[in-house]
Amino acid sequence: MKMKLLLVFFLTIALSEQAIARDQIRIVGSSTVYPFSTVVGEEFGTGNFKTPIIESNGTGGGFQLFCQGIGPQFPDIANASRAMKDSEKQECSKNGINEIVEFKFGNDGIAFVNSTKGKKFSLTTEQLWKAMAAKGPSPKTWKEVSAELPDLKIEILTPPPTSGTRDSWNALVMEKGCDPKVKAINPKDCELMREDGVVIEAGENDSLIVKKLEANVNSFGIFGFSYLEENLDKVQPANIGGVEISIDNIQSNKYPISRPLFFYVKKSHVGVIPGIKEYVKEFLSEESVGPEGYLIDTGLVPLDKSSLERSRANQKLL
Repeated sequence: MKMKLLLVFFLTIALSEQAIARDQIRIVGSSTVYPFSTVVGEEFGTGNFKTPIIESNGTGGGFQLFCQGIGPQFPDIANASRAMKDSEKQECSKNGINEIVEFKFGNDGIAFVNSTKGKKFSLTTEQLWKAMAAKGPSPKTWKEVSAELPDLKIEILTPPPTSGTRDSWNALVMEKGCDPKVKAINPKDCELMREDGVVIEAGENDSLIVKKLEANVNSFGIFGFSYLEENLDKVQPANIGGVEISIDNIQSNKYPISRPLFFYVKKSHVGVIPGIKEYVKEFLSEESVGPEGYLIDTGLVPLDKSSLERSRANQKLL
């Protein structure tokens, strides 16, 4: 117990001595959460604190940075389009980060999109798995996936493995759509994607994916609902399982590729790096994430009232 108290004492001293080196909140993580965090940060920056420094480097990449240690050289908050994994919590703990507070702030749907100049698709998770799976039938055209689909070459731009969107896609599409009739397939191999040029990693820049889809009307891309909302003049979503992607269908989980969104706060930085509690309060405010909040205008699907109240209650843990 004495050793633990001493460690906390020295960490606090170290943070306090170095805090002058940074008077802005530093946030890393999900490209899906990035636009929401940026809007909140800009609103937050109109008050008594500086606008946070926000990086879009993927959920997994953000957690890697977040979990490296305590001190102003390390991020204060990690944005995430999936829940933190046990392995990531263990990595944080290994580096002295034992108090992390989770905040769920909204919902999102993952869109499978192509150019508005291309044919609109309706697909199932099984058809998507067949088109993308390394252990699947490896079709070259959509017609080889299913006879009712067009005879067009398959080309799909995906987020990288460090992306929370990729993790969610694996869980909600690749695992659920995995064909049990394929011989000798191990369940753990269901999420493996093709490496023959049909599935192409496109990085964390969703705006760049939109540009690539505009350039090739037969290509498809994968990103969150907010980016779809911003680019409906350029791209169109496929229906999944006969369900269109919409705010109502995401909130009710009727849309098959729906997921919650999070951010995580390093408690040891609260009170040392200025404004963390105030930033969280702004993010979870009715003006921000409520049914008529300003984040709804940027494509956020709001939580139901009880879920939002549970998340707000976590502020007392900071």
